[in-house]
Amino acid sequence: MLTALIFDVDGTLADTERVHLAAFNAAFAAEGLDWQWDEALYTRLLEVSGGKERIRHYWQQVHPERQDIDGTELRALIDRLHEIKTAYYEEAVRQGAVQLRPGVLELIEQARRAGLRLAIATTTSPVNIAALLRSAMGPDWQLAFEVIEDASTAPRKKPHPQVYLQTLARLNLPAAQALALEDSANGLQAARGAGLLTVITRNVFTAHHDFTGALRVLDSLAGVELDTLRQWHAAACAAAA
Repeated sequence: MLTALIFDVDGTLADTERVHLAAFNAAFAAEGLDWQWDEALYTRLLEVSGGKERIRHYWQQVHPERQDIDGTELRALIDRLHEIKTAYYEEAVRQGAVQLRPGVLELIEQARRAGLRLAIATTTSPVNIAALLRSAMGPDWQLAFEVIEDASTAPRKKPHPQVYLQTLARLNLPAAQALALEDSANGLQAARGAGLLTVITRNVFTAHHDFTGALRVLDSLAGVELDTLRQWHAAACAAAA
């Protein structure tokens, strides 16, 4: 029986990536760097989960000759950039630059009325989650989610399954009773690594990903009813039994 839905955040709950991209470029400019990420480059960089990890990966690409012996110089730069980027993103969200994807809020409300347990499993930071959901769902948004696992609690980023394993542990549920909602190949791999059936809602940044193994691959949750998710989940569980 399906008793819980576990949501990713960026790209799944909302199309956030263009705002994140603008925030990264604003941070680079603020620090006097000549870096400028376009959508094509950022699409490739999204294969690296985590904002700080993404910056580090890019720095190593553009400065392969530079050696930071003890790591302090690079770590300090990444921390500054990420702090500026996060502040820019929060302000953009506050001004209404990001909305929930079609069907998301309706599904959350259906699940709450039906008594399903809701959780978040993401590699983004707590402040990014709060900025988005406070704007989209109001100041009491946290009441909707029994468990929230994020970059502060699950440092091993997707595709590692840590964030999902911890979410299931805190829910005290077997994977067979939950369904993950994701948008990327890394997210799918992480969820499947924890034994979760996964529904993908792809977007412009992830449409090219390999979603082999997903329960369903959709363009959005618009018109997707909770009963439909239950039917897909039950059929897959029966087939695996």
